[in-house]
Amino acid sequence: MAILAILFTSSAAQDSTRQKETFNWLLFAEAYYCYDFNRPLNGERPSFLYNHKRHDEPNFNLLLAKASWQGKDARLNVGLMAGNYSRYNLAAEPELLRHVFEATIGFRLSKKKELWLDAGILPSHIGFETAVSASNNTLTRSIAADNSPYYETGIKLGYTTPNGHLQFSALLLNGWQRIKRVTGNQSISAGTQVSFTPNEKITLNWSSFWGNDKPDSIRQTRYFNNFYAVFTPHSRWNITAGFDIGWQKKLLEGGNDRWLTPICVVQYKASAKWSIAARGEYYRDKNHVIIQPDIRGNAFSVTGFSLNIDRKLGKFLLWRAEYRTMKSKEALFFKNNNPVKTNTAITTSFCFKFE
Repeated sequence: MAILAILFTSSAAQDSTRQKETFNWLLFAEAYYCYDFNRPLNGERPSFLYNHKRHDEPNFNLLLAKASWQGKDARLNVGLMAGNYSRYNLAAEPELLRHVFEATIGFRLSKKKELWLDAGILPSHIGFETAVSASNNTLTRSIAADNSPYYETGIKLGYTTPNGHLQFSALLLNGWQRIKRVTGNQSISAGTQVSFTPNEKITLNWSSFWGNDKPDSIRQTRYFNNFYAVFTPHSRWNITAGFDIGWQKKLLEGGNDRWLTPICVVQYKASAKWSIAARGEYYRDKNHVIIQPDIRGNAFSVTGFSLNIDRKLGKFLLWRAEYRTMKSKEALFFKNNNPVKTNTAITTSFCFKFE
């Protein structure tokens, strides 16, 4: 009887351990078609956009398979991908790594508190938009999202308060959206994130980055702040407002170059299946810290507006269509090889998401 009791106790303990372990899959695919009315001769949307990049060509923006395991004191995430997102966003990475969406391992540092240390290729701690478009209120990404990190490599220390209202993270990173550090760079970058959710209707976030993303011989320290707030005043409404501002040391003179971008996205859910969203944005980078200059070197200053409509097609499928227009102070865009001040495109997509 004693032996049976021991075996039963051991089995119950093992079952209890198993119950605390979870294993999840995320499968995502997004097929899209985009028509750019400027009809780019190279078939690509403007150089500062990195998603839904191809003009007049059915394509895949992202194909993703991700596995996640969560235990009591450890966790693991591995994701592999293909598509326009990986091709254009990870163009600077070694070819083999361009298909790694995420690869992290984490350990819980406290038995009583939600204090975790994660390391590897991490999702970015900056911004409210992700590479998985079905999780965003708009079909395409904002200029701000496309020109700030989607991913990062390093170590992340994260803490969540017992009530779940406050989350804090501190990070040591290889650089600004880097898997492999820039050649000739031996420095470590750093980041922080503070997210406050007092209730289910409000989220306030501040994320920061500090570091040098150039070779040490031409060190240019970069400081960046990302602020956003998400308001859900009603089950049908979602309002997201954000503001990014950054500074980078000038190369050959004192002082800093600055760039900034405000953005606002408003979504209305008309029913369980239909929703619409509008986005207004502005991006100014007159000294080309982030946005690379064209051959004429014009200052980058662009205002954009988009309107999209979404229709759920069952549990796993989503159809989306978007009208987007951008206008610049200088003639930053091209139409028939002639510089113009506007760019307008229509994009539609089908998303499959299983998790």
